[in-house]
Amino acid sequence: MKYIVVLGDGMADEPVPALSGKTPLQYADKPNIDALAACAEVGLCRTVPAGFKPGSDVANLSVMGYDPRDCYTGRSPLEAVSIGIDLAQTDVTLRCNLVTLSDEPNYADKTMIDYSAGEISTAEAAQLIASLKKEFDSEKFTLYPGISYRHCLVVKEGETGHDLTPPHDITGKPIRNFLPKGPLGEVYLSMMERSAALLAQHPVNKARVAAGKRPANSVWFWGEGTKPQLENFESKFSKKGAVISAVDLVKGIGILAGMKVIEVPGATGNYDTNFAGKADAALRALLEDGLDFVYIHMEAPDECGHQGDVGHKVFSIEQIDRLVVKRLVEGLRAAREPFRMLICPDHPTPISVRTHVADPVPYLLYEEGKDNGNGAAAYDEESARKTGRFLEEGTLLMKELLR
Repeated sequence: MKYIVVLGDGMADEPVPALSGKTPLQYADKPNIDALAACAEVGLCRTVPAGFKPGSDVANLSVMGYDPRDCYTGRSPLEAVSIGIDLAQTDVTLRCNLVTLSDEPNYADKTMIDYSAGEISTAEAAQLIASLKKEFDSEKFTLYPGISYRHCLVVKEGETGHDLTPPHDITGKPIRNFLPKGPLGEVYLSMMERSAALLAQHPVNKARVAAGKRPANSVWFWGEGTKPQLENFESKFSKKGAVISAVDLVKGIGILAGMKVIEVPGATGNYDTNFAGKADAALRALLEDGLDFVYIHMEAPDECGHQGDVGHKVFSIEQIDRLVVKRLVEGLRAAREPFRMLICPDHPTPISVRTHVADPVPYLLYEEGKDNGNGAAAYDEESARKTGRFLEEGTLLMKELLR
């Protein structure tokens, strides 16, 4: 038996007026997923435990079978592991976004224009981070480059307990009320202010502005945490597994869980990602490399939710249907390989609020050759609600998949 999770990050939503009052899942043309829903268990699951913020870190840990209440130490450390940073137990890490702020002269008066600096390329970001390292790196602080707008600051002998706001939560809002607070709050704010002065005249940003692109004109710190530990996935579930994702966060979870992390050319973390390449890589892992389990993570719906881009959110769901789910099902059937598949988001990212919420998510649990249908004719939020099936804990999804 082979086991697959198809995780559409932020795929769940609320009714959208522009879609005639339907959610993106309801509106999208997804015949392959809906065909599975007719003979699958469909329901709702709470992936974010009470008291936790609805981040992709907490929610993906839950779906992967790890209770955040037992193992969660913050978002940035998971990304640091993926980047290859060797963390000490006393290190504190922070996610460092390259962002676009408005151009008021006083930093506190600026507005968060874009948490991703226009999805800046990794090559451009590497030049900006290299310049900032010359200013920021010391015995206490080290800045590490990551992918696109996502980078990492490591603080030696650091402290936690800061009030740090995810930049995607405040798109379009003045930043004054969301500046760092806590033991090192003033230090972090000073670094952010200095970054704005340094980046304003950088050749990379001048070229981006000349090309009509948004400049990466500041860093933004958030997601602090300390070195995490996860139980080995194979030891925990008796399955050899792999993770496929363009996002450092999910790769980091896979590394900490002892799973194989599969890189896919053209995987971007947005709607232009190589959807088909992810499916093909999963099939090779399952059918040729002898793995039992693959976790396929696609960031695209979440990014579109943050950008308020309903058209590309629908497009991303349709690509997942045609280029991932269809490809997986046909490939496994052709190989006459029995399989079970879980399709779900980690959390909703509604177009209306452009950030994560902690509402339960719809899930679909399919087993090839069996009719486990519980009344759903399609896969979406309302169809899942109507079945009456509800899982209170996100970790139950993995137990249900692998049982």
